Amino acid sequence: MADPMKIRAAVVGDATEVKVLMSHEMETGQRKDAQGKIVPAWFIQTVSVTHNGRPVLGAQWGTAIAKNPFLSFRFKGGAKGDKIQITWVDNRGDKRTDEAIVA
Repeated sequence: MADPMKIRAAVVGDATEVKVLMSHEMETGQRKDAQGKIVPAWFIQTVSVTHNGRPVLGAQWGTAIAKNPFLSFRFKGGAKGDKIQITWVDNRGDKRTDEAIVA
């Protein structure tokens, strides 16, 4: 998987707005391939976000999330120059971590 995540983080008013585009195929386990065999489920199970090392978001996802998911959220307390780190783990155990600096 190339480019596991594209992250944008910026201070908007009194909150920090984070937007993340995650690169992942996200198979439900219900689709069949050209030979009629079921394509095994493959999806992001957990997402965690930290702000300067402190957790600000945790999520558990399932098969209903679309391919290359987009996540957007806000939290209070961020400032320009702070570090945002995002980690996801899928049901095969693949793990990706990326980080951005708040603009």
